[in-house]
Amino acid sequence: MMKQKGWLVTFFVIFYVLKTGLLADLPPPCDSQIYCTGDIIHEVQMQKLFEDDKHFVDMGLRDTPENTINKFKSLYTRNPMRSISRETLIEFVNTSFHEPGTEIQQWDPPDWKESPKFVSNISDSNLQKWAKDLNDLWKFLGRKIKDEVKVEPEKHSQIYVPNPLIVPGGRFREFYYWDSYWVINGLLLSEMRDTARGMIENFLYMVDKYGIIPNGGRVYYLCRSQPPFLTLMMESYMANQNNLTFLRQNIHLLAKEYDFWMNNRSVSVTLNGTDYTLNRYYVPAGGPRPEAYSADYEQAQKLAEEEKTPFYSDIKAAAESGWDFSSRWFYGPRGNLLDTKTNSVVPADLNAILCRVERILANFYTQLDMPQEASRFSAAHTQRIDAVHNVLWDDKLGVWLDYNVELQYRNPNFYPSNLAPLWASCYTNSAVVDKVVSYLEKSGALSYKNGLPTSLNNTGQQWDFPNGWAPLQHMVIEGLEKTQSAKAKEIAFKLAQKWVQVNYDAYKKYNAMYEKYDVEGDGKPGGGGEYEVQLGFGWSNGVIMQLLDLYGTRLTSSAITTSLSFLTVLFPVLITAVGIHFMQCLP
Repeated sequence: MMKQKGWLVTFFVIFYVLKTGLLADLPPPCDSQIYCTGDIIHEVQMQKLFEDDKHFVDMGLRDTPENTINKFKSLYTRNPMRSISRETLIEFVNTSFHEPGTEIQQWDPPDWKESPKFVSNISDSNLQKWAKDLNDLWKFLGRKIKDEVKVEPEKHSQIYVPNPLIVPGGRFREFYYWDSYWVINGLLLSEMRDTARGMIENFLYMVDKYGIIPNGGRVYYLCRSQPPFLTLMMESYMANQNNLTFLRQNIHLLAKEYDFWMNNRSVSVTLNGTDYTLNRYYVPAGGPRPEAYSADYEQAQKLAEEEKTPFYSDIKAAAESGWDFSSRWFYGPRGNLLDTKTNSVVPADLNAILCRVERILANFYTQLDMPQEASRFSAAHTQRIDAVHNVLWDDKLGVWLDYNVELQYRNPNFYPSNLAPLWASCYTNSAVVDKVVSYLEKSGALSYKNGLPTSLNNTGQQWDFPNGWAPLQHMVIEGLEKTQSAKAKEIAFKLAQKWVQVNYDAYKKYNAMYEKYDVEGDGKPGGGGEYEVQLGFGWSNGVIMQLLDLYGTRLTSSAITTSLSFLTVLFPVLITAVGIHFMQCLP
């Protein structure tokens, strides 16, 4: 946990206790009396019928919600003690619900190609073969939601979307928002343009129907989103297809999603007498996360009653960030999940993403000859750059930092997200590039064998040391590569080589791709957090494809690197030995 002055911690605790009254009556994560709130979910999750709480809330109903609730209530009326035994509860679940996954089916993308062009540009034969294997994985991860979800949505937690999709993998049987950005980039490299467009259309459908893209494709995610990458997905698609008709038909939905973030996730920061509008992750919903109900509920029991509702809100906001969970959100004396204060943080990466969104939307509206809208987003982009610089830039460290609004404090700890404004080009003075490169070198984060750690703080949480995550590697690499600095570009390549190496080594060892990797390990998947490391894995595949496409003529596989290094040492020795033997054989 970061070291803070005692008075700052005391101030924050007092402020938060006073603030809790404002959060006392938050709504549940969704309206469902089965999947989000009520006696059924509480009883099933707290009796821990399944190892993973997500298992239960992914189960489909055999009957209507009303009949299922009445059936559950009857269990109480038959028991004068008003309690339900584990055996009775198991029987109820088995007779009332389908197993998870029955509402979706495997889908073989018809636009899949055996040999996309990017593969032929990879020089290393081992990496080229691996790229073909990764291309094959799109078929393994393809899913289609059955029509029964559209016809009887009340019987499912799965949210219907009109087009098939690529899921991340493992326990993740639905779409996930920010994962899909790197998946779509990988699909475009694989020349699967119809599949990529279909996924974008699914997200546009979400915005049109709900006004928000949820964290994932489940009703229990509807109270929270994830990092807003929809406009960047459209940017990737337009760079590949330049379909102005498709853009014109949907530009209003891109703007609508942006407005959601500005209307529901903005925060005002006053510094030196000037007000700046920036954004935060913020989820005004009470109760435990349905997919992690028992863990959240048990954590909350360690808190005073007035602290529970803000805790539930902050935990969901951390999930909205995609970083669930990390010391990045910990502010307080305990240094663990109970100190999660996400709602009070202005994140460097979220504001960098929105900075890039504003620039893209300004460009899109210019292409569509809509000058009034283009001017609006151009002005928003200019204001964002100014706010990011004045609130988040730390000139002493030479990098952008998260800012805690309540403490009026920049978090000095290392996170790859500190470099997100570089990736978004959310700055005007090119002198920051050298400062950011110097910061990165001094941070110690470049010293790890397998890529950038998510933090330098080992808390046991999955978005902390020693885990490395594909999207963070890519954002830092892309940010460094797009600069004019030779040193930045060289660091970018070295990071790419490290990340390709650990993914490739793990693939050779386990014949699988994973959601995260250990930056200290030897081709080992990452760990920690609330569930076992998942394989599949959508964004890991997409990022590797992008790196192979970018550096395909320079990257090498471990087998090649090792053999060359070995021969470099061994060859002179062999020549010497042969020479001595030959001389001894002369008459």
